[in-house]
Amino acid sequence: MSNNKKTEEKSEKVMTKYDRKMEKRRIEEEKELKSLKRFKIGSIIIIAAIAAAVVISIGMSAYTKYAAVHNTYVKIGDHEITKVEYDYYYNNAVNSYLSMYGSYLPYMGLDTSKDFAQQQYTDNMTWKDYFDQMAVSQLTQVKAIVDDAAAQGFTYDDTQDMAAFETEFAAQAETESVSASELYSNMYGDYATRDRILPYVKENMLANAYYEHLTEINKPGDEEIQEYYEANKNSYDKVDYRSFAFTTQLAEDATEEDITKAMDELKKSAQAMEEKVKAGEDFETLCVENASEEQKENYGGADKEGSLTEGGSYAGSPAAISAWLFDESRKEGDLTILPDETNHRYYVAQFIKRTNDADATSQSISSTLSNQKAGEYVKALTEKYEVTDVAGKLAYLTIEESTTEAVETGTEAATETAVGNASAEETESSSAAE
Repeated sequence: MSNNKKTEEKSEKVMTKYDRKMEKRRIEEEKELKSLKRFKIGSIIIIAAIAAAVVISIGMSAYTKYAAVHNTYVKIGDHEITKVEYDYYYNNAVNSYLSMYGSYLPYMGLDTSKDFAQQQYTDNMTWKDYFDQMAVSQLTQVKAIVDDAAAQGFTYDDTQDMAAFETEFAAQAETESVSASELYSNMYGDYATRDRILPYVKENMLANAYYEHLTEINKPGDEEIQEYYEANKNSYDKVDYRSFAFTTQLAEDATEEDITKAMDELKKSAQAMEEKVKAGEDFETLCVENASEEQKENYGGADKEGSLTEGGSYAGSPAAISAWLFDESRKEGDLTILPDETNHRYYVAQFIKRTNDADATSQSISSTLSNQKAGEYVKALTEKYEVTDVAGKLAYLTIEESTTEAVETGTEAATETAVGNASAEETESSSAAE
């Protein structure tokens, strides 16, 4: 009984302060171990997730590259076009357009620093749609021409042209301080390499050579050339003439009455100069007398050519006087005054002579007619080729046909309008400077 009592006393022993301290430390250590274990497990999971994401990213990148190189992006007739080949044509279309109209882009509403797909070309088309349309059109023409060349047994040695291409490409890479491989991807798309792009370059060269062959076999005869010239003389003849424009500065809020009054004053000045020329006074000297202080330096001088235009074309002459200058009844010494209501000017014009370079005209007309015939032939070929949007990326194909046709026919007009607006602003700036 005494032993049992001692055992009970021992088992019911009260914990000292030291015991409680040690117990607390033990519990904290267990918590730390559990926390560390959880952290390790969590870290492993995170690392595994990151690794998986990297693998997926690499896998997706590899697949995207494989698809671009091997999968069909668009089908032109029986030709299966990969993304790499399509990008070659798309970038060519963009680069060609920007090179031709770069200075007019602000008037067309195109910002090359922004995504083309986010900028409207028309109400129904973005600029990307427009360039897609250009790329597909060029692709279709090339495939149709090359197919016809093969069918007709046409052959072409591209050795010299390829050597020239390689030389020019290397020079451009050096100019831009990039490697050739970088330039290929910069110019033709992310997956473009020399080996992938050269077949397309060669095919384009073949298409160009065959098209030149088509123009050669479609050259017109002398009778056809003469007939075309007679119907389009103003496009080929040149004129020599003298002219001077009386101008006025109108307020932005000028009324019709203000404009009419100003034009009447200009007319009186022009009539006065006309009468003096008829009386035998020198045209150039009168220009000096009537020019503003800023304009005087443009006239006079030893050669007296400030007012003289030699070899002027119909399109290059001021619109207000071009019809008068190219009227077939014109003879040397004819003199007139004509209003330019649009620009608020009055011209004094004197006709000298009309000329034509027969050889240059014949060559130009021959080129025009042969290209027209070759173009009609190629157009007939392309109409047989159906475009299939395999990848579903060519949104312009979903636009109503009438809208697409309107875009095609309106492109040239829209471009001319933009160029015209730019020219008008330049003219206004020049007038303001004068």
